Amino acid sequence: MADADIHFYFDPVCPFAWMTSKWVRMVQAQRDYTVDWRFISLRLINKTVDYDSHFPPGYDAGHTAGLRLLRVAARTRAEHGRDAVGTLYAELGAAIYDTAGGPGAAGDGHRGTREFLVPVLSGAGLPTALADALEDSSYDELLDRESAEALALTGKDVGTPIIQFRPPDGVAFFGPVISRLPSDADAVPLWDNVVGLASFPGFAELKRSLREQPQLRAFGVEPDQVGVQEDWHAGSRRLKK
Repeated sequence: MADADIHFYFDPVCPFAWMTSKWVRMVQAQRDYTVDWRFISLRLINKTVDYDSHFPPGYDAGHTAGLRLLRVAARTRAEHGRDAVGTLYAELGAAIYDTAGGPGAAGDGHRGTREFLVPVLSGAGLPTALADALEDSSYDELLDRESAEALALTGKDVGTPIIQFRPPDGVAFFGPVISRLPSDADAVPLWDNVVGLASFPGFAELKRSLREQPQLRAFGVEPDQVGVQEDWHAGSRRLKK
C-alpha cells in the first residue's frame, strides 16, 4: 500500500490511538481513503527509560503487552498482507477498550497473552498460530525501525498515534488526541480542520491539559455514541482498508 492516502502508526494498548483510529475509519468510509496501519511501539521508544521513576505502576506491563501484540501484527502483515493488519487492529481495540471490565482493563499484561489473543485472532478470521509471534523478538528490529520512521515525521516528544496524510511528502502530526467520537456529520469537518492546521509550515502545537476520561467501556464510561461505535465495529470489515 505504498500509495495509501493515510499512514496511521499505532500501538494497540494506547486508548487515545484507538479512539483516533475509529474516527479515522469514519473519515475513511466517507472519503474513500485507503489506510496503511503501521507500527509504533511505546515500549521500544521508551526502552532507555526507567519505568519505575517515569511512569505510574502498570505501564511497563501494559507497554510490554503492546510490544508483544505488535509482533503478532508484524507477522500478520508479512503473511497475510497490510489489509489484514487493519482487521486485526479493529478486533484488538474492540476487545481491549470496547468491552466493559474483565482482565486486561488495566496495565496488567494480560493483553499480551495467548489467552487474550487467540479469541481476537479467531474473531478477525486469522490463524490462531499467529499468536506464536508474541514471544518472537526477531520482529523487534522491524518494530524499532518503523517506530523511528514515525518519530522522524513529528519529532520525538510525542506518543501515539502518529498520522501522515498523503505520504511520502504529505503533512504528518501526532494525534489528534480525542476522548470521544464525533458524529458522522462532524467526522470529516474535524479531519479537514486538523489537516488544514497541520499543513501550515509554521504550526508546531495546539494543546490543552484539561481532558475527560476516554469514552470507552473499558474505563467504566458508557460512550455517548454507543450505537455509532457498535455499528462501526459490526461493519469494520466492510470498510475499504
